[in-house]
Amino acid sequence: MGNTVTRDDFEWVYTEQPHCSRRKQILAKHPEIKSLMGPDPQLKWVVTAMVLTQVLCCFLVRDLSWKWLIFWAYMFGGCINHSLTLAIHDISHNVAFGNKDAMCNRLFGIFANLPIGVPYSISFKKYHVDHHRYLGGHGLDVDVPTHLEARLFSSPARKILWLFLQPLFYALRPLVVNPKPVGRLELLNLMVQLAFNTFVVYFWGIKPLVYLIAGSLLCMGLHPISGHFIAEHYMYLSGIETYSYYGPLNYITFNVGYHMEHHDFPSIPGSRLPQVKQMAPEFYDDLPQHDSWTRVLWDFVFCDSLGPYSRIKRTFPLAKQD
Repeated sequence: MGNTVTRDDFEWVYTEQPHCSRRKQILAKHPEIKSLMGPDPQLKWVVTAMVLTQVLCCFLVRDLSWKWLIFWAYMFGGCINHSLTLAIHDISHNVAFGNKDAMCNRLFGIFANLPIGVPYSISFKKYHVDHHRYLGGHGLDVDVPTHLEARLFSSPARKILWLFLQPLFYALRPLVVNPKPVGRLELLNLMVQLAFNTFVVYFWGIKPLVYLIAGSLLCMGLHPISGHFIAEHYMYLSGIETYSYYGPLNYITFNVGYHMEHHDFPSIPGSRLPQVKQMAPEFYDDLPQHDSWTRVLWDFVFCDSLGPYSRIKRTFPLAKQD
């Protein structure tokens, strides 16, 4: 394989995003899937246990050497924090308390955010709505890399760096692609996070806070779990923009691997997405899918035809144009 990616632009299409029409087709044949919609009563308890586990870890790591602190941040704490980001993803769809209690979901997302160290839950919700409604939308879907990213990170070494810096790009890209005003809940998210971080440093010192934030950054960057960022929508086959993964890492990522199912039915909690596939196997079994997130990352880095440009894009009338 060579050292440069052959693509020099995104794959532009002039069709609507496919999941709305798929949803109608599936529900017409399998209306029983509607029974899976609604809140997951277990989610709040699972997330609470994860947050408390990280608070306990803050106490346990307070006297570790820096070497072991970073080791455990990458191997353990960061995995929990990455899983919490996916819990926040679920919560953003109001599946913790239901659509009627939207504010409870927002506040619970702020609580789930605490061990991550950086406030982002409310902002994520604001932009994730656009990702589902305008999948691949130019100027709307901030999940798609910018042209600058795609041009700069085109060789294997640069793609590795891009993967390592993914948290930074996910934080900054919305400010460039689709900036939105800061709301009151985002300010609340910030104040609560700062209060928690201050609490951790006051009682246990700076090392536990480094453990939390370093774990978040490391495990959202170059880490096997982070393969889902690439696996979900990067175009490994021409014209296919959403892929599922049915492997064991789903057990610690709230079934985010069931991504075709999730985009077809975003109101169904991650815990029930495997049942969607079971109820409508003819719609999912023969679709292209990934069998390893680690393999996804390897191929992304070393395959010439893959890179940040490997995304489908489409235009929507309300989006600003370059």
